Parts: sequence; structure tokens; C-alpha cells
Amino acid sequence: MWVLVDLVVTLGMLVIVPAGLRLMDDPGLTAIRRLWPLFAVPGAVCLWLPRGAPAGALAACYALGTVLLALHAPRRLLRTRSAAPAEIAVMTALTAPSVAALSLVAERLGHRLFGFGTDILALTVPHFHFAGFAAALVAGLVCRAVDRPAARFAALSVPLGTLLVLLGYFLDDWAELAGALVLTAGMWAVALLTWRDVTARCHDRTTRLLLAVSSAVLVATMLLALSWALGEATGLPHPSLAWMAATHGLGNALGFALCSVLAWRRLEETEAPRGRPHPDHQAHQPPQTRQTQWKTEETPA
Repeated sequence: MWVLVDLVVTLGMLVIVPAGLRLMDDPGLTAIRRLWPLFAVPGAVCLWLPRGAPAGALAACYALGTVLLALHAPRRLLRTRSAAPAEIAVMTALTAPSVAALSLVAERLGHRLFGFGTDILALTVPHFHFAGFAAALVAGLVCRAVDRPAARFAALSVPLGTLLVLLGYFLDDWAELAGALVLTAGMWAVALLTWRDVTARCHDRTTRLLLAVSSAVLVATMLLALSWALGEATGLPHPSLAWMAATHGLGNALGFALCSVLAWRRLEETEAPRGRPHPDHQAHQPPQTRQTQWKTEETPA
């Protein structure tokens, strides 16, 4: 199981996070995007070393990069002066890797953190790369692209659900179940809106396929997350951690996160020439302008 977990985390560090940062289209992140390999490569290497000081030092290098990301969140807030749901989702994405990195440093050093053993810490790392960073980012992108209450609900519930799951670690299994319910509701809203709205506006077949796969995978993987959280809280039979890593974890990493960032990147490259504004550009335009643009897209020629 742990080899699979380390592979998933490596994918998150080296592919998902840098690709997601490019999707934010934030000039303030330019320097961090360029420097990211200097943080991510040591972070990925530390996963394959025995626990100890060398692995902990490499994990600390990665943690430094995630701290720079987290510090950018308040600067972004000051620049945009917006607490819109999409902005909350993006700022969640910026801060989530730092939670993962803190757990990674402690786990690689072989130390307990806040009373949690190394196994829980090791599983926290992929959770906050994918449920924290990737899911929040995609929810924010969907919210910017789709002007619906469901999109705003998704952009708020994914960060809230992620936070509640984290609090559940410190409280009890029922609190973690509540977080899983909120997170699942948000992710299913992302899946529905991606399938019904974003895919419908896309003209490229490959992009449509990537979006469809990411939507379908979310339905299955979040159902697994719910079954596991329910079993932990009630004692009912539920999948083992090894099974969850092989299904929920791998599915979210490859089927959802990777397909999503590839699809949104292709949307940026293939749809923009058709006159479709990038979702992040719309966030800084007046609401009336954004609505007019989408209305123009949907009007038959």
C-alpha cells in the first residue's frame, strides 16, 4: 500500500501542483512556478528514503515551497479584495499543500505530530494534495466558468468539507463523517456541473473525454470515501486502508486530478482562440461583462 501512496504523492508534487498553479493565471505566482522543481524534487525523493534526518531535511525543502504558496493567499486576498466562493476555493488550494508538507516532515523524521502516528501522517499528505489542492482548485475553476448557485455551493463546500475532515482528526469519527458528507456533496456538484455545463461548451473531443472521465470517477471515489467514513463512525463493514489507497486514492489522483488539470489546460489552449475567456480572467471583470460573454457563447449563430 505504501508504495502506491508514495507514487500518488509523487504525482501530486511533480505534476498536479505545478499544473494547477499554471491554471491560476496569477502573475504573483510566476516566481514560485519557476522555482517549484527546486522544492518538489527533494520532496519526491524524500518519499523513497528511510525515515530519518536526510529524509526529513528533503521534506523540509518541500515544506518551504508550500509555505511560499500559503503566504501568497493573503497577498492574493489583498490584491483581489474578493471573498467570492471561487476565490475562497483558490485560496484553499494555495494553503492545502502546506498542511500536507507539515505532516510529511514529521512522518519522514519518524515523529508523532499532534498525537498522530506516522501512518496517519503519511495518509494526510495525499489527502491535502488531492482533496485539498486539486479538488478546491477545480471547484474554483468550475465556479468561475459556470454562473449557477450549484457552482458557488461547490466552491464553498469543497474547502469546508476538507476543513471539517481535518478537524475530525482531532475530534472524533462522527466529525470526520460530517466532513466527508460535505466534501462529497461539493465534489458531486463539481462532477455534475463539469458534465452538464463545462463539457457541453467544449469543442475538443479529447478535452471532453478528460472532463467526462474526471466527472465519472468523482462519483465512484467519493462514494468510497463516504462508505469508509461511515464505517469508521458506526463500526459497519467498510473498505480497508489498503483498498482505499488502491481505489479511492488512485482514482482521485489519476482519474480526477490528472484528467481535470489536463482538461482545463487544454480548455485554456484550445478554447481561448475561439474567443472564450479563461475562467480566471473572468473573475476580475464586472459581472455584467461576464454574463454577456457567456450569453454570447450560447446564442446560436
